[in-house]
Amino acid sequence: MQTSPRILVFDIFGTVVDWHGSIVREMAARHPQVDADAFALAWRAGYQPAMEVVRSGGRGFVKLDLLHREILDGILPRFGLGHLGEAERAVLNRIWHRLAAWPDSVAGLTRLKARFTSCSLSNGNLGLLTDMAKHAGLPWDCVLSAEVFRAYKPDPRVYLGAAEVFDADPAEVLMVASHHDDLAAARACGLQTAYIERPLEFGTAHLKDVSPRPGNTWHARDLLHLADLVGA
Repeated sequence: MQTSPRILVFDIFGTVVDWHGSIVREMAARHPQVDADAFALAWRAGYQPAMEVVRSGGRGFVKLDLLHREILDGILPRFGLGHLGEAERAVLNRIWHRLAAWPDSVAGLTRLKARFTSCSLSNGNLGLLTDMAKHAGLPWDCVLSAEVFRAYKPDPRVYLGAAEVFDADPAEVLMVASHHDDLAAARACGLQTAYIERPLEFGTAHLKDVSPRPGNTWHARDLLHLADLVGA
């Protein structure tokens, strides 16, 4: 018999907030001469490789803010922005702190929070996630980050650490994400999983395949639909 979850932990980038659309809008306002779509995709493309250096032991754990800044510094010349000074680069790097929520996220999280303990579980650092929650109105019960566990997902320490924080059996924790690799890693640690469709994660010109895959406890269109499925 399926254990009923009592803790819901959420991936953030792409699942709860629209990183691509947020970066595109801000870049279009600040630097209209730049291909904002290509810029957003290039910045995000450096995300996994930068974290993999940490995962593989190539460097010690550092906050995602630092990795984002290093990726930013690397791509600015490619987009004709190599001349930007430190202050402008610092402001740009904090785009990740002010990403907009998907239209369903706040209402969906509010409903889910009424029944379950609701918590972020992101590779974003604590300061980033806290700023984002205040900016976007995300109603978390708790903010958890890979920073707490000094490891980046999909390291098992992150998923099992979240369960331990709440003195929960892993089967009592539901990982909610729009990324199948994140969910597969969570399932391998004994967590339940819910896939959230985000076909526009990479923008309207790059639609994502959101077809169901086996293994997930739930498959939902968005967070409001997930709330319906779990009876919240």
